[in-house]
Amino acid sequence: MIEMKGIRKAFNGNVVLNNVEFTLLNGEIHALMGENGAGKSTMMKILAGIYSRDNGDVLVDGQSYTFTSAKDAESLGIHVIHQELNILPHLSVAENLFLGKEKTVGRTGLLRTREMNKEAQTLLAKLGLHIDVRQPAGSLSVGKQQLIEIAKAINSEAKYIVMDEPTAALTDREIETLFETIRELKAKGISFVYISHRMEEIFAICDRITILRDGEYVGVREIPKTTFDEIVKMMVGRELGERYPSRNAKIGDIALEVKGLTCPAVCKDINFQIRKGEILAFAGLMGAGRTEVAQAIFGNLKKSKGDIFIHGEKVSIKNPIQAMKYGIGFVTEDRKTEGLVLDFSIKENMFLTNLKTIAKSGFIQPQQEESHAAKYIEQLNIRCSDATQAVGSLSGGNQQKVVIAKWLSTKPDILILDEPTRGVDIGAKKEIYSIMNQLAEQGVAILMISSELTEVLGMADRVMIMHEGRQTAILDNVDLTQETIMHYATGGEEVVKN
Repeated sequence: MIEMKGIRKAFNGNVVLNNVEFTLLNGEIHALMGENGAGKSTMMKILAGIYSRDNGDVLVDGQSYTFTSAKDAESLGIHVIHQELNILPHLSVAENLFLGKEKTVGRTGLLRTREMNKEAQTLLAKLGLHIDVRQPAGSLSVGKQQLIEIAKAINSEAKYIVMDEPTAALTDREIETLFETIRELKAKGISFVYISHRMEEIFAICDRITILRDGEYVGVREIPKTTFDEIVKMMVGRELGERYPSRNAKIGDIALEVKGLTCPAVCKDINFQIRKGEILAFAGLMGAGRTEVAQAIFGNLKKSKGDIFIHGEKVSIKNPIQAMKYGIGFVTEDRKTEGLVLDFSIKENMFLTNLKTIAKSGFIQPQQEESHAAKYIEQLNIRCSDATQAVGSLSGGNQQKVVIAKWLSTKPDILILDEPTRGVDIGAKKEIYSIMNQLAEQGVAILMISSELTEVLGMADRVMIMHEGRQTAILDNVDLTQETIMHYATGGEEVVKN
């Protein structure tokens, strides 16, 4: 058993954890939930030896420990899979799995590469990932990299595994495979701390749940004896109401039309339209080509065939700068490497796409920058000390809001949102949904890529479903079900309707 009692932690006088407690039983899957900035990740980093605590005790099997490094925690079987992937992109998949635990020939230092490759292949196959383990890890999708992180934890023979948003980049099929693996390990006595904003997952896999709010311990509940609404109220301190706000947008003329879009080895013959005020969702399994289609529209991926029309006019978009000139914005799925400059402040990130808003004669106007940043901080409810705070120090959900603000500042006519609520708490999700609705009401055409089918059904007017680079259906979201979407996402009969 792990027990954390009276944990306190402050950064530069800012208290992020105050008298927090947490217990983990042997063979238990224990959820840890709270809004972005509630202190979940900080608490687990203390358990992992990454941060030192200011006050309190950490007990493992009844004995108190003070960890000075992650190695101290790992020596007791505590392994953390962080929300930010810890992959070395230029090493092979197998080399990443055995990093620090390489198999060598005696004392020669020569690697037993063939043996490591074979073991890596077997381990990943158990997670449903059938790939060539000799390829660079960086060439894989975010979802597959996440599975490698999970495999590393399993390979370390950990007794306690902390998973921070482990399914954020996984498809439903991959999530089910992961859950099967977790259940098998649980049956062997391995315990899990499961941090996630996906309420459905918590109720599907976890035994108990501990809630934090604003760095304070709120309470613990047994999953079979609680409800969705009770958990939400504990997290946000109020009733949240309907998860998906009602839609009031009026659908207008065609804003974006794509005909015959083809990118070699990625997608073929893609055809669709998005109208002003409409939300069109892209659904499909990982690797279906959804993101690649969006990147081709935005000029970030070269197409071999196809035409793009903006407000009825055929356009040639060869790079993102040209896309922005045509009024297209793109919130990417990987905010860390593609959406933000982590060392920059909030306000500096917000206006990277639109410096002219805050500049005069080529010089940034500090007062304008501050006032515009303050507007978006309030509008998106970004939790921060002020606009000068470094984006890298924000929680994942607040970082996502900064990315969205960055594109809102361009006042786009067409907005592409790739996994817009990944790693975002349930309260912030509703705020993002409300912003999407507001934009739609203003006539913005929205293309939303999402792996959460509940989100697709809750927000979209129509759904385009893809399978292995081809579109298999475009359906109105009227009496549409998850089962229907999965039918087409797995290669069901093609029904394309514009």
